[in-house]
Amino acid sequence: LPFCKKPSFSSHFFISRFSLLLLNLEEYYFEQHTANHIIKRDCKDERKTRGSLKICSKSIIFEPDEKLQPIIKDLWANHAFLIKEQNVIAPYKTERLNRASHLDKLGDQAAMITAILQSRLARTSFDKNRFQNISETLHMECEAEMVTPLVTNPGHVCITDANLYFQPLNGYPKPVVHITMHNVRRIYKRRHGLMPLGLEVFCTENDLCSDIYLKFYNSQDRDELYFHIATYLENHITEQTAESYMLQWQRGHISNYQYLLHLNNLADRSCNDLSQYPVFPWIIADYSSLELDLTRPETFRDLSKPVGLHFPGFLVNSLKLDLGKRQGGKMVDNVELPPWASDPDDFLQKCQNALESQYVSEHLHEWIDLVFGYKQKGREAIAANNVFHPLTYEGGVDLNSILDPNEKVALLTQILEFGQTPKQLFTTPHPQRIIPKFKSLSRTSSHNVSIAESPVSPNEESFEDLTEESITLAWNNIAKLKLYEQYKIHKDTAVQSCSVFVITSLIFALDSTLKMFSKESKMLQRSVSFSNMALSSCLILPGDTTVISSSWDNHIYFYSIAFGRLQDTLLGHDDAISKICWHDNRLYSASWDSTVKVWHCVPAEVLSTKRHHFELLAELEHDVSVNTINLNAANAMLVSGTKEGTISIWDISTATVLHQLACHSGTVYDAAFSPDSRHLLSSGEDGCFKVIDVQTGMLISSMVSEQCFKWDGHTVLSGSQSGELLVWDLLAGKVIERIKGHTGAVTCMWMNEQCSSIITGGEDRQIMFWKLQY
Repeated sequence: LPFCKKPSFSSHFFISRFSLLLLNLEEYYFEQHTANHIIKRDCKDERKTRGSLKICSKSIIFEPDEKLQPIIKDLWANHAFLIKEQNVIAPYKTERLNRASHLDKLGDQAAMITAILQSRLARTSFDKNRFQNISETLHMECEAEMVTPLVTNPGHVCITDANLYFQPLNGYPKPVVHITMHNVRRIYKRRHGLMPLGLEVFCTENDLCSDIYLKFYNSQDRDELYFHIATYLENHITEQTAESYMLQWQRGHISNYQYLLHLNNLADRSCNDLSQYPVFPWIIADYSSLELDLTRPETFRDLSKPVGLHFPGFLVNSLKLDLGKRQGGKMVDNVELPPWASDPDDFLQKCQNALESQYVSEHLHEWIDLVFGYKQKGREAIAANNVFHPLTYEGGVDLNSILDPNEKVALLTQILEFGQTPKQLFTTPHPQRIIPKFKSLSRTSSHNVSIAESPVSPNEESFEDLTEESITLAWNNIAKLKLYEQYKIHKDTAVQSCSVFVITSLIFALDSTLKMFSKESKMLQRSVSFSNMALSSCLILPGDTTVISSSWDNHIYFYSIAFGRLQDTLLGHDDAISKICWHDNRLYSASWDSTVKVWHCVPAEVLSTKRHHFELLAELEHDVSVNTINLNAANAMLVSGTKEGTISIWDISTATVLHQLACHSGTVYDAAFSPDSRHLLSSGEDGCFKVIDVQTGMLISSMVSEQCFKWDGHTVLSGSQSGELLVWDLLAGKVIERIKGHTGAVTCMWMNEQCSSIITGGEDRQIMFWKLQY
């Protein structure tokens, strides 16, 4: 990680020179004894060196108390290694010994070591005297190994109602590792050696390194411990998904670094497992300039192409390791930094600045596609030259199905030594980050479509709207809604829809009655019935003179408010009409006959006639009944939702489907674009909100929801079954405010253009008028 600084440690942590890193791969440290190393036995000048003898599974290690004496490692074979002689970290010195008795094959060695280890674990148990409190209740105890870089340390795991414990079999580095459950913030199930045996526990929200990483001997123990921790934490933490982090990243609420950190955690990457160490993109391509210019695209590497393995871990040879000489006789020492970096700290800071730069923000999704996304495997990976050895992929081999111990050890060694690819998190193209309004940095113009040209993006007017600041202010204070008036309009049925023109509210219910209520006089002015079947939706045409209503009788009705009479009727579909929309003399109608129709409609007032002129422009066909439709801000796209839960996004100009997703398990109640047309929010019979990225068609968030809502891309105002208005923080996926209102479920909601006035209707047959107070 080129932008992570190495933590500093005090010298008193390193009293003993012994470390588990001195062991071989898959070697275990069992116990230690005080001993003397006798040099030149049977001689008068023999000398004894006092120290500790470490008994390990593949060697014995003698650590002298005298710091200048080397640590001696005897491999139970025909070689011994002298380590840290004169207390200097340098390449090991090797001494050849007489050949000792040992097993030739690695598989036989591993089998014997495993048998010894399991025997020792079976003869011991967790020491209950190590509990922090005598009143703690034991929930579970099992054997496991604590994983740290290049090392696994066996012992006993114990969880109580208050604490998580790990007691190493060898008592190293301390007798018991203790974690208070109340401090736990995140837990992740992990793969270890491509097997689902790991569990990592974090006591911080955004730290890269965990507090403990445990590897279990079977997945049942791992899952049971995860269950106990998750049960305790269910009221303390909120589980986040890759999609929820994606939405926060797209909207600029978390940085590029934080987003990649979360993706690494979700993809089983851990600082404790070097075979699955966190991966970050190598960004900078310019190492020759005197100044690092983050505004030039040439400064950056092409993130759409894979890069070879690279570990920029040590920039400074702080331990003064003897790394040898180059062919020219120059000693290998500190990393030579580019001219634009004054020192290692400056280099790290500029790498971090580059990660958060505009160019990287615009292109980071391309790198995510390679590492965590749809270009990680299959044909897309081959086309992108992004393929690795089959053993590195999740599911590449089932070690439990291999019976030959030698083959199993060989595969496990390769997996641990050469690393593993991350878990695949996305199977469709990753959405691009939403970039503020400034000039785009691109290598070539041919691969970039301007915002105005793309049907996925709104026109520029929506960004330049003079009311944008007041709308943002309103949504920032949406939790301060206050009820100031309420009226009961209908006698027997729930209010189904509401709309407003000038000073009059337009209300209708499933009793087929359209009612006009004056907010000024607080009186019902008019009640109109068009059909003996229910009305489904209504809207007011520009000019506030004509109301359009759709009905379950397959008709669309045009009603003149000024003259108080029915102007025209359109038999638009072969089944009930569920929703209508209007823009620029175009009428969009959705029906249970599985179609959405686009009509060119010229009002009678324009033609100076008694009837409107209708012309069918397009028919958008579906497989099942369509329940709802909506237009985006630029009126370039239409979203439709069906009774089987399918969401379709249409390009209106070509009448073609851009994306189609099976989002809900029942009827789609409503769907609406965000003001910038980047995202789509839908609610359904399954009681869930679904957030979809419009550009890629990817489902990026899901949470429990209600039927009707309004939103601004970040915050959602929805009605609940209990009658409350709920304010959702969509990025956090939680309700931040509950506002008491109706005594029955909220069935409809209207909001003015400034987002400062709200009207709601409910099953309690009432309409309520709300205003923001801030």
